[in-house]
Formats: sequence, C-alpha cells, structure tokens
Amino acid sequence: MTAVVSRIRITSLQVFCAVLVAAVLLQGLITSALDAPAARTASTVFVAVCVQALPFLVLGVLLSALITAFVSPRVLRRVLPRSSAAAVPVAGLAGVMLPGCECAAVPVARRLIGQGVAPAAALTFLLAAPAINPVVLVSTAVAFPGEPGMVGARFFGSLATAVGMGWLWTRLGRAEWIAERARRRVDNADRQRWAVFAETARHDLVEAGGFLVLGALFVAVLGVLLPASWTDALAGQLVVAVLVMALLAVVLALCSEADAFVAASLTTLPLLPRLVFLVVGPAVDVKLIALQAGTFGRAFAARFAPATFVVAVLCGTAAGLLVLGGAR
Repeated sequence: MTAVVSRIRITSLQVFCAVLVAAVLLQGLITSALDAPAARTASTVFVAVCVQALPFLVLGVLLSALITAFVSPRVLRRVLPRSSAAAVPVAGLAGVMLPGCECAAVPVARRLIGQGVAPAAALTFLLAAPAINPVVLVSTAVAFPGEPGMVGARFFGSLATAVGMGWLWTRLGRAEWIAERARRRVDNADRQRWAVFAETARHDLVEAGGFLVLGALFVAVLGVLLPASWTDALAGQLVVAVLVMALLAVVLALCSEADAFVAASLTTLPLLPRLVFLVVGPAVDVKLIALQAGTFGRAFAARFAPATFVVAVLCGTAAGLLVLGGAR
C-alpha cells in the first residue's frame, strides 16, 4: 500500500485541470463575486499591468537565453583592464551591451569568476546587466511616457550602484567570502547550445512570469483595499516612502523588464520613491539573495545583499534628486 501511494505524484498539469474543473463548476459564484465594482477595478489594473509588461519580459528572457547559450564570458574578460579598479566601470558599462535578467546574471558572474575575471568586475556586471540594458530602459520609457527623465535617472542610479559596489568590493571584499565552488575553474566543454537556450528561456520565463503575476496582483489589490488617505500620507512623508518602496522592491522580486509598469501604476506616490524601487529591485531582492547564497555561499550573501541595499537606496535617491530635479 505504501509503495503504491509513493508512486502517486501530483503534477502541475493535474493541478491545472483540477483548477479548470473547479472554475467551470463554480462559474456562477465566481461571476457574481467579480461583478463588484472593486473587483472590476482590481481586475482591470491586474490585466493592464500584465499586458503592458509581458512583451518586454518575453524579449528580455529570450535575449538572456541567447547570451547564456551563445556568448562566452571570455568576450567580456578580453575587454577588461587588468587592474580591478579600472575594470569595474568597464564591466558596468558592459551591462548595456549584454542584456539579461537577474536570474541569468548570477550564473554568468560565476562563470566570469571561474574564468579568472576579478570578482569586483564580475559582481559589477552582475548588478549592471539586469538594470541598465536596452530592454529595461525601453520598458521604463514606455511605462513613464510623460517622464523621460525616469530613464536617465534609472540608468545613472543603477550604474552608480553597480560601480559603487564593485569599488567597495575592491577595497573591502575578501576572496574567502566567496565559496570555493564559485571560484573553481569552470569547465567550458561544448554543449548543445540550442538545448541550453530552450531550457534557459523556459526556466526564466516561468519564474519571471510568476513574479510578474504576483506583482500585478499585489498592485491591483493594493489599489482597491488601501485607503487613498494612506497613500496620500505616504506621499507626504518622502523619506518613509523611499524606504517603503525600497523594501517593497526586495519583497516583490519583480523581473527588471517588467517592474517599471508596476512602479508606473502607483500614481499617488512621487517619482523619487518609485525610482528607488526601480534601482533597488534589480540589485537586491529575495530571489537574488537566495540565488547568490546558493551560488557564492551564505557568507557572501550575508555581506553583499545588505551592502547592496544601502548603496542602491543612496544612489537611487541621489540620481532622482540630480536627474529629476528634486524630490517629486
């Protein structure tokens, strides 16, 4: 009996079929529940955020998968100066040319370290690639059509975060904080590149799409349940709003190709807190902390993540004050 039970596995397809059958049987109850004005408003916001963000999310995932499968980390290593301090800004700017999501940037940084790239430069690329690549900047411009300064502010805030953390690692970082498995020389044997592309795209799309849905759902529910007086009060407390949005970016863990549409939907808040949200999110969130701990070790993540959070908040705030012309 135990052996029979152990062989019974519930797959995602079975769960989907069960949910579909339940939705058909309970169609009347679901329809009446969603007929309420608040539910209609929430569903409209949810669908709008998802529909606007999905094309950029898919494009970013495909580009990231192409880079993972076909671009060797040797390309970046060849253009980096030998000096770690000089290599940091070059690695940061390389993030513009090699777009990728946060999930893809972690293994790329690990391969760079395994191929002999200075850790400071590899970590700078890890923070820059998902934050300042063309897909992210275009999605930000589309999400904020009336605020072109948001694109420049996000670019400079994110680049300053990446370069600042690279230089900070150059001065204070220690090799023993990075797990030995991440510093070990990487085997670059040829693999089936299209198979790697397909698997990477499938994995990143499922994971990033799930976080996008959660983020859109959060924004939709927040817009309906949170009293307008609360958001007005938060908008009046700029420092508190910046900290709240920074922590929200860590918790929501949105994909950088889609987070601008979530930030744009929070129209009651000033631009500065929403900019900090966009700078902090690609640099440090719960999924990135888990990925970094699994790839580079817990000792690394325990030091790198808190420092990145502080630097990102400061750089995002400074970029907003300088590029956007003040706290607005």
